[in-house]
Amino acid sequence: MTERPKLTVKPRAAARDPRRPPVRGFGAPRPPAGRGASPAAPAIPKATPKASPEVGARAEPAAARAAQRPAPPPTPHAAAVKTTPHADGLRVAKLMTDRGLASRRQADEWIETGWVRVDGRLAVLGQRAQPEAVIEIDPRARAEQARRVTVLLHKPVGYVSGQAEDGYEPAIVLVKRVNRWAEDRSGIEFQGGHLRHLAPAGRLDIDSTGLLVLTQDGRIAKRLIGDETRVEKEYLVRVAYPGGTGALPESALERLRHGLVLDDVQLRPARVSWQNEDQLRFVLREGRKRQIRRMCELVGLQVLGLKRVRIGSVVLGALPPGQWRYLRDDERF
Repeated sequence: MTERPKLTVKPRAAARDPRRPPVRGFGAPRPPAGRGASPAAPAIPKATPKASPEVGARAEPAAARAAQRPAPPPTPHAAAVKTTPHADGLRVAKLMTDRGLASRRQADEWIETGWVRVDGRLAVLGQRAQPEAVIEIDPRARAEQARRVTVLLHKPVGYVSGQAEDGYEPAIVLVKRVNRWAEDRSGIEFQGGHLRHLAPAGRLDIDSTGLLVLTQDGRIAKRLIGDETRVEKEYLVRVAYPGGTGALPESALERLRHGLVLDDVQLRPARVSWQNEDQLRFVLREGRKRQIRRMCELVGLQVLGLKRVRIGSVVLGALPPGQWRYLRDDERF
């Protein structure tokens, strides 16, 4: 009798739960299942695609890409409204003063008003520019400057030229309608605004008398009191030797003309001559504090009286003490 072959029956695999995700990990080991328990599903590793330049660029954060973009250029309107001052150079106001366009105060006022352009752009206060910069002035500023007045006053003894000091009044208090010289031929009508910003262009000692210039025009002030001024100023000086005796030697007169030093500075040449037996005539091109009195002391002279009679080509003339008049259009310093 023939022996039948034995049949081996394998247990049927459990049906896959449709709710369980399919196993995507190829070759992952299957953990052993406990008795009576269903085998646990293996962990599904995430697929990591190969990085490429294109994919990496797309993966950059939006903020990083935005930071790499160039900033947009300023609009023309913003450039016109806000001007960045030059990091070097000179202040525009000083350039205007050096070129004789206006005083420093006027320059600042015109810049603030918007009447000044530097190389075609509106200037701002404190702006710096190169010395060769092109500066344009609005015609309205010129018209305003033309309305500025200059007053010629015969200052008496006892008034100070500038601010009040030691109980003495400033000379400007004399510039009022009642003190205007009746023979003023300037044709200018007096207005209260003419006293605004009216300042002395030079000094005249409290114990001296004569021609004092007060002006609203910065160009005139700079011409008369600037460090490089060469405008002549003429004085009549009454002198005497202490004790009332003696006469001034010719050598001392020569020293007055040239050779004296004040404050360790050599004085510029002066024209000094006798006007009469007790009065000297001085013509100077500088104006140091109490200069003539100190010059006379150095040669042994005592000053009894000092009167300024001319500045440039403008003379005191018949203007009475304590009275004033306007500078005429045909007069120049």
